[in-house]
Amino acid sequence: MHIIVGLGNPGRKYDGTRHNIGFDAIDLLAHRHDIKVNKLKHKALYGEGFWGGKKVLLAKPQTFMNLSGESLRDMMEFYKVDTKNLVVIYDDIDIEVGSLRIRQKGSAGSHNGMKSIIYQLQSDAFPRVRIGIGKPKFGDLADYVLGRFPKEEINLMREVVEKAVEAVETIVEEGIDLAMNRYNKT
Repeated sequence: MHIIVGLGNPGRKYDGTRHNIGFDAIDLLAHRHDIKVNKLKHKALYGEGFWGGKKVLLAKPQTFMNLSGESLRDMMEFYKVDTKNLVVIYDDIDIEVGSLRIRQKGSAGSHNGMKSIIYQLQSDAFPRVRIGIGKPKFGDLADYVLGRFPKEEINLMREVVEKAVEAVETIVEEGIDLAMNRYNKT
């Protein structure tokens, strides 16, 4: 079984914000694989299905970003899934807008949701798909990540979410190494 988690904040007021790009990726995965993400358990909205002959759980933690690890720890313990079969999709200010980076493991960087997950799982050894949202040129970082994309970035972000979804599909079906080789472009 694979657990695919997109990070974001619950509530309509956060829909379409930079920080909710992980939720957007889960929504697209759910649509592509006909999985309804409408059950509430483990402090998350989730849905289960199959693709590539493998059972997959898609989840959107409802704990708010900074406590995402609580939800994820509950899921991992309940389903007894190894961290190598976990994939976390999230926004990253340290990556250029519209870029994608896939890693097998690593630090949380400046991302509080990832800090929570690493702390709760006591491990950083799990695949992650990082979607670049860039840094603000000026102003408050919290306002930036909780803000919406400007019109000129919307199509670019749709494209990168599509690539992120394809990368997750590759991870589940063919493995992380192939996904990194295919999607980590310089």
